Amino acid sequence: MLGFQPTEEQQLIRDTVAEFAREQIRFVAHDADENGEIPSKVVQQAWELGLVQSTIPEAYGGVGTPSSAVTGTLICEELAWGDLSIALHMLSPQLVTYPVMTLGTDEQKQQILGNYIGPDFTAGTAALMEPRFGFDVNALDTTAEQKKGDFVINGTKCFVPLAADAAQMLVYARTGDDLSAFLVPHGTPGLNITEREKNMGLQAVATYELRLDDCRVPASSQLKGDLQPVLNRSRVALAIMAVGVAKAAYEYAREYAKERQAFGVAIAQKQAIAFLLAEMAIEIDAARLLAWEAAWKLDAGEDATHEACLAKHYAADMVLKVTDNALQTLGGHGYIRDHPVELWLRNGRGFSTFEGLAII
Repeated sequence: MLGFQPTEEQQLIRDTVAEFAREQIRFVAHDADENGEIPSKVVQQAWELGLVQSTIPEAYGGVGTPSSAVTGTLICEELAWGDLSIALHMLSPQLVTYPVMTLGTDEQKQQILGNYIGPDFTAGTAALMEPRFGFDVNALDTTAEQKKGDFVINGTKCFVPLAADAAQMLVYARTGDDLSAFLVPHGTPGLNITEREKNMGLQAVATYELRLDDCRVPASSQLKGDLQPVLNRSRVALAIMAVGVAKAAYEYAREYAKERQAFGVAIAQKQAIAFLLAEMAIEIDAARLLAWEAAWKLDAGEDATHEACLAKHYAADMVLKVTDNALQTLGGHGYIRDHPVELWLRNGRGFSTFEGLAII
């Protein structure tokens, strides 16, 4: 049965991450967005929390804590509450480690997982999205054709986080009618990383466009198995991150409304504002519950495709509505960059487009 009470261990993890988000991430989020750069000190401090290394099996140097989608939702919500860009940066290694842990061969695990257990942050990434209208993960334009025992990959990818720094990336491509994923090391001939993208949101995290021109990788680089559970975990991660962004905007707007006076009373006492805030709270809780349900089904080993897709699409609509309402609550102040709501609105707008940027 689906439960709503975290275990003692889950609550400890949630409290630890929430404190880190409040004391460290939120403190640097504004300047990171303005400067387009995340302080390496914060990234390293996040790495030392062990959120990535803890789920890597002991046989490959990790802690060996069982990977839990529900625990992942608790972590992702708190990190995104702190800042979405920093959360995506910090968790980027999981875009490689989780698929390898679940679908990789022993040789692939030995080759990849050991890179992510050291004392220093190590970037990883995945290339899924493509720069075209009507992008469909199940109908990729990027192809991988088998030739003489190798796979030759051709296509273009966008929104690839940390591509310039990642030693390993997971590239999704179409092999015939099937969806496949390939481990492509940095520097592979035919893998071309363009200049950093200039985005409306996510300005603190570096994302890139990739061009794969006859990029040849050995057949042993292919991850074999059903990629649908991996995609579902990514959808749930994005859904719960949208909840974190919306929660941040809602809480800020609520406190502002309590303090802002108009005609001698706080604007939170005005019916229009009070109803607006109530609707925001309802939408956030609804999206969170959808994400939790999908995560619970994933942990139970059930097919969660329906629930994960529903959670992601609902959360994408919700976060845009909530962040826009938060800006409206602040009135003219909401449009000023000194207040963080405009940042949350810019980041929130992207969820309807995002695919494959995070994984729980």
